Amino acid sequence: MLRYLRYLFLAVVALVLLFLALANRASVEVRLVPEALTGWLGFGSAATVPLFLIILIAVASGVLIGFVWEWFREMRIRGTARSSTRKVSQLERELAVLKDSHSIPAGDEVLAILDRGSKK
Repeated sequence: MLRYLRYLFLAVVALVLLFLALANRASVEVRLVPEALTGWLGFGSAATVPLFLIILIAVASGVLIGFVWEWFREMRIRGTARSSTRKVSQLERELAVLKDSHSIPAGDEVLAILDRGSKK
């Protein structure tokens, strides 16, 4: 069921992007440097692209910046989780060693006394 919802969501997103592209087909001139500064700086480049391409590039770069920002923000959390996992595994190993070293031997005198007392 969840797989079909995912396909439905992807189909809706594809339709929205298609409608966006069809509604914004007009060409727009995009400049790297403002026109007033091209003479002063000595260079200036411009490209004519469809408006929907500018919109999609802006959305994609925003999503990418958000992912990178979140990845850097969660670095501390991931480091804490790694160190906690190492500590837990170390403590589990120590616990296993302690359990093996403190196991009750078969000929324990205290257990023999307790067994005799319970038989009476």
